[in-house]
Amino acid sequence: MDLEFNKNEDLNKQQLFQLKKKLEKVKLGGGQKRIDAQHEKGKLTARERIDYLRDKGTEFLEVGAFAGEGMYEEVGGCPSGGVVTGIGYVSGKQCMIVANDATVKAGAWFPITAKKNLRAQEIAMENRLPIIYLVDSAGVFLPMQNEIFPDKEHFGRQFRNNAKMSAMGIIQVAAIMGSCVAGGAYLPIMSDEAMIVDKTGSIFLAGSYLVKAAIGEDVDNETLGGATTHCEISGVTDNKYANDQECLDAIRKIFDKIGAFEKAGFDRKEAKLPAKKIEEIYGVFPADRAKPYDIREVIDRLVDNSEFDEYKALYGKSIVCGTARIDGWAVGIIANQRKIVKSKKGEMQMGGVIYSDSADKAARFIMNCNQRKIPLVFIQDVSGFMVGSRAEHGGIIKDGAKMVNAMANSVVPKFTLVIGNSFGAGNYAMCGKAYDPRLIYAWPSAQMAVMSGASAAKTLLQIRVATLKAQGKVITPEEEAQLLQEITQKYEEELSPYYAAARLWVDGIIDPAETRKVISMGIEAADHAPITERFNVGVIQT
Repeated sequence: MDLEFNKNEDLNKQQLFQLKKKLEKVKLGGGQKRIDAQHEKGKLTARERIDYLRDKGTEFLEVGAFAGEGMYEEVGGCPSGGVVTGIGYVSGKQCMIVANDATVKAGAWFPITAKKNLRAQEIAMENRLPIIYLVDSAGVFLPMQNEIFPDKEHFGRQFRNNAKMSAMGIIQVAAIMGSCVAGGAYLPIMSDEAMIVDKTGSIFLAGSYLVKAAIGEDVDNETLGGATTHCEISGVTDNKYANDQECLDAIRKIFDKIGAFEKAGFDRKEAKLPAKKIEEIYGVFPADRAKPYDIREVIDRLVDNSEFDEYKALYGKSIVCGTARIDGWAVGIIANQRKIVKSKKGEMQMGGVIYSDSADKAARFIMNCNQRKIPLVFIQDVSGFMVGSRAEHGGIIKDGAKMVNAMANSVVPKFTLVIGNSFGAGNYAMCGKAYDPRLIYAWPSAQMAVMSGASAAKTLLQIRVATLKAQGKVITPEEEAQLLQEITQKYEEELSPYYAAARLWVDGIIDPAETRKVISMGIEAADHAPITERFNVGVIQT
């Protein structure tokens, strides 16, 4: 291995170490003391419930592990958004699992909690996945009720989704394993089956204190809405269980008897590991994000047997397109090329920039994959579209629009991986979050913003200096340098993949070696949802 490889490997593994440390902290939820308090009540934690429920030896693809990261610090934070969500296997059935984390503010709903729950439901709806709710929540976090209660994508949307999923025939099973109060009480009861844990589970529209204040009635919470009340008197819940484990066992029995559903029919053959070692990704992916590299070196370490059938290899070279298999699944890959290449006219093209010919190629490739029912994988390391008079005269807007149109109207499932830059309109064309990828994950090396940190900082500095001068203030070179440093630092924080993951702009940050797992489990989930729409690129023709 050469010196450059070793340098790249060192930095990428440092970033991976930081990722693992952050994940360890996130998985503690509200902290060890609150975990101990949960155990003292005879309850498992959210993550323990999921581990007990899912099939042993199977993978779990967590969604939104870093939701809320660095947010709500003024009230003590909200690790993982106070809820654990992900795709797992229960009695051999792939499903979405949503578990409130009662160690985080008693499982109260913050704005990011609602966003994360809705994302979990969206994944279930798009992929026709059964969904399991493990409920243990104190309800809306009242100090932020104005940010979570009344709007379209707020708390109430989940109940609308409950109803829609029921109509779609998507199985929903809920287990009340702790508090379930106020509006949140509708979620388990709008599910197909609602079970409750005796003595620790409770469900009511208003707790005993509020009942006393509202109507003057003295009643304890267990009598008001405990397991005995709802299983023997009201009939709100279906069955009660002695403890968490017994309740989770009952869910496994339900899923053991679920029948098979129609599949989309995506092609899968026996999986093969890449011929080139997966762990070599750390060395071939550059530590210096401005340094050119050949994206094929990354692709070869992700696809089965390192076999990649490239489409129009000699044309539109700033985007690489081709078909391959990942864990046996047939995929169509669209990836930004960071290597400096020559265009068909012999002109040198900058790496990571989308040119007219590459946009046109990508649009045609997307159309082909839709025709052949091949899921799409977008690998982002993009600086944006080419600018300047030559690009404008060559019709970059028209060709860029072709690509966006084909991608947006694609009916086969799309998966997005952000491995490097994700800037400007390049984020959109390469299937950013706004374009409904079934899953979107980032590597620790990812950056996401309107433009690069250096470009943005210089632009913002010019605006700030001009404003100060207009106010009659004189700024020295030293003050200007200090201002640039402050602006750059703030912008760099916002470029971080953790900033994006905290706000659910991506579904998570992964070890590059986990990429195959993400894509494979994603396509397996998508295969539950038959394609019923016809691909149509709309008004823009190619």
